[in-house]
Amino acid sequence: MHKKKIASVTLLATAALLTACGQNKGASSSKQVMKTAVTGEISTLDSSKYGDTISSETLQNSMEGLYRFDKKGQARLAGAVKVTKSKDQKVYTFTLRKNAKWSNGDPVTAQDYVIAWRRTVDPKNDSLDSDSYQVIKNGTDIVAGKKKVSSLGIKALGKYKLQVTLENPIQYLPDLLTGAQFYPQDTKIVKKYGSSYGTSSSKLVYNGPFTVSQWTGSNLEWTLKKNKTYWNAKSVSLSAVKVQVIKTTSTGLNLYKGGQLDYAPVDSDYVKQYEKNADYHTKTTPTNGYMVFNLKRKTTGNVHVRRAISLGVNKQELVKTVLHSGKAAQGFVASDFIYDENGKDYRTSAGKLMTYNLKQAQKEWALAKKQLGKSKITIELLTSDMDASKRVGEYLQSNLMENLPGLTVKLRSIPLKSRLADTSKHNFDMVYGTWQPSFQDPIDYLTIGGLFNLESDYKNSTFWKEINQAKSTYATQPAKRQASLIAAEKQLIQKDAFAAPLYQAGVSYLLKSKVTGFRLSPYGTVAYYWDVKIK
Repeated sequence: MHKKKIASVTLLATAALLTACGQNKGASSSKQVMKTAVTGEISTLDSSKYGDTISSETLQNSMEGLYRFDKKGQARLAGAVKVTKSKDQKVYTFTLRKNAKWSNGDPVTAQDYVIAWRRTVDPKNDSLDSDSYQVIKNGTDIVAGKKKVSSLGIKALGKYKLQVTLENPIQYLPDLLTGAQFYPQDTKIVKKYGSSYGTSSSKLVYNGPFTVSQWTGSNLEWTLKKNKTYWNAKSVSLSAVKVQVIKTTSTGLNLYKGGQLDYAPVDSDYVKQYEKNADYHTKTTPTNGYMVFNLKRKTTGNVHVRRAISLGVNKQELVKTVLHSGKAAQGFVASDFIYDENGKDYRTSAGKLMTYNLKQAQKEWALAKKQLGKSKITIELLTSDMDASKRVGEYLQSNLMENLPGLTVKLRSIPLKSRLADTSKHNFDMVYGTWQPSFQDPIDYLTIGGLFNLESDYKNSTFWKEINQAKSTYATQPAKRQASLIAAEKQLIQKDAFAAPLYQAGVSYLLKSKVTGFRLSPYGTVAYYWDVKIK
């Protein structure tokens, strides 16, 4: 959970700074070498311990798990060539590809998955992504220290045969297993380096399209090199990707214009300047911008206050005048991201929840003031002190005070670490942040979703009944499962207004026209290089 919370509040600032790439004659003497940039440092290359976007991007380009996203954003078998499911859909048996090798020549075996997954759930490693293992048998109890690591639902049935057992059947397992936290690790190398595994590019080996070199553990430049031992190396055109850390948009734009970079990120301050440029690209992501309310405080504990605020923000104006990319939210679960077995968008089926409605917002506000016995109400909005977050906070402040008579919104912008701590300690009225999903299923939004204090504070029995039915009773009945999830979202967002959806974030960047095959992940946060080719 910790990692997702961090991602949620930092994404607005970083989403527009994600990697895109291109090539020109001034950028490299080799046609198939890209020069690109990221906005922060690698924290670790240990897939059991990472918790940030930059490390994730590096791992996803240099490692490979059982599944990988294809060009259409669908999870397809990668490190495995075959999978079978038990009748109850709780036991998956994977046949691994025998031609998959580590960059040191070792074969990728079932035991490499076992050791990696056990390291991730081991409480001693304090993994930031161990919550992803709740769906694996005994995962929750192991992370809590209640069961042995060896009881995790993963077993090597042979050198190339892997068995995975779930707590309950889930539809989204392929999407989930594309994540870096489910990658294998070369058993020999893990034992060789111990606690220093993944602390530099030389202290691990790679089984993906690229290898990582020249990362010492703290430096600001490194290289992705084509992995000659990768089973599908013939499909990789780039010989190398030169990566450097560039933390300010203006610096990146200047380097791009000077031919020293093959791409430039474009954040909200620069969109108007570059949106008509032929190299400009923008993409709406499934990342939420939202507010959560403190149910323990008298004012924000009032449902009419929460509904008034949720309905009273002009979300389209926020996107148009402040963000300049993305789109207004239609609900808490993103649109154009999750589809049913008939190809219908979940958001279309669930409908529009808590979109801007000034007339209804003011009715709810009048009820709130009557119940609270006040004509004037003051509410504090907590944000991080990053510029992008403060800009959104300032818009919310002015827009709500204009739309809800008698409301005073006070802004408190503090460092991210402090904001997270205050949120967890209930030291807020309402808090703004962003959140990126981990897999393509509504339940990720509705039970994690950056929803601070959901389990401890939100006791609505209808909501939890619907969630539990979706997880268990209807796990293998897609139509009924979706109906339960829709009912849960309506209860949480429309009826009780536990959180207020604001927008779906966007990413914008400049990309050289000579580049083909560049993609962002389905979540919009990670750059994929293995299909890139320089014309």
